[in-house]
Amino acid sequence: MSDLYPFVITNYTNIIDPATNPPAIDDNGGGNSMAFYNVLAGDVPVLKRLADQFSMSDNFHQAFLGGTGANHVMLGTGDAFFWSDGNGNPTTPPSHIANPNPQPGTDDVYTVDLGFDGNFTECGDASQPGIQPIVQYLHSLPYHPDPNCQSKHFYMINNDSPGFLPDGTVDTAGITSGGSIPPVNVRTIGEALNEKQISWAYYGGAYNAAVEFQHDPTNPSPLVQIGRAYCNICNFESYATAIMGDSAQRAAHIKDATDFFAAIDNNDLPSVSYVKPDGLTDGHPASSKLDLFEGMVENIYDHLKANPELMETTAFIITFDEGGGYYDSGYIQPVDFFGDGPRIPLIVVSPFTKGGHISHTYTDHVSILKFIERNWHLKPLTHRSRDNFPNPVSAHDNPYAPFNSPALGDLFDLFHFDQGGDH
Repeated sequence: MSDLYPFVITNYTNIIDPATNPPAIDDNGGGNSMAFYNVLAGDVPVLKRLADQFSMSDNFHQAFLGGTGANHVMLGTGDAFFWSDGNGNPTTPPSHIANPNPQPGTDDVYTVDLGFDGNFTECGDASQPGIQPIVQYLHSLPYHPDPNCQSKHFYMINNDSPGFLPDGTVDTAGITSGGSIPPVNVRTIGEALNEKQISWAYYGGAYNAAVEFQHDPTNPSPLVQIGRAYCNICNFESYATAIMGDSAQRAAHIKDATDFFAAIDNNDLPSVSYVKPDGLTDGHPASSKLDLFEGMVENIYDHLKANPELMETTAFIITFDEGGGYYDSGYIQPVDFFGDGPRIPLIVVSPFTKGGHISHTYTDHVSILKFIERNWHLKPLTHRSRDNFPNPVSAHDNPYAPFNSPALGDLFDLFHFDQGGDH
């Protein structure tokens, strides 16, 4: 799969239009899919230092073969969202339905591009464009993974905005156009934690400014305009009626990144915290830089170290949303229609981690869910979510590919708990 990245990006971004004389090249933009960071030469020094001192995985994957939004949804639900009537009943989106079949005479100029317009697919119907080859491939594998696509469900496979705006109002205009998915009732980790009365919060960079910007978008104040950098598609709870649609739940659990640092300093950090930097500091190519993301990581670590009692009982898990198309040659385990995807970084900073340890156990974003559930004795979120998968069993001479696929680790092998059991 990864071998096609350079072909697609170079071919698609330089399409020759035979209708012109001489033929013109249409530059659609794009980036370099074969790049790397030379860690030994000093690139990403903060992440390297933490990996050397604590634990990291070299077999952690993005859970979804899709973009930022879909991967954040998987992080919080272990599943994919589908277009509904807002009450959990599947309906057909008004637009943005994917058709990955190439246009006539092209290799990769798609009828409805998955990267820009094709955010939904009816993968439970093999007659729909692009579905049958994937389903046939899954069935050809020795372990026959279930595509996990229900009939008449249009699943979100890329970046559709949540049905709730930052202040909790429903994005009616966006839903009408198809650019925002109606509020969903797919169960999230927030609901599971609430039921066990375990404290939690989602901290989004520039969230408070995003609320202000929503109410007054022409306000020239930089403190308001920075709200543009809030990542609404990254907050998986922004899609969920049970959390974002409930004013009390929203006030209790949806916070700004500044609130996260205050919670550390005030020794009031919830048991489970998700922290998403704003778009200027998240390290995303073109809109940020990786050293700015490292600055955010260092800032979090410095605050934790300044509170030794809190640090003693904290696991700081650092990862990315997706690989962004960068080439990777690592094994990818097909687990259902939606993924897995390529490897991405994962570092765990904790007094309980094994210093300099590298875990080869197969994991993805849902492994973070499994870690939370094991640590706090929670059940899998639903009957179909990926947190139902067993932990991998693999050969000593090849720990990367599980015998018992589909299987996902729960990250516990990155830790050493001297007293045994769960903490």
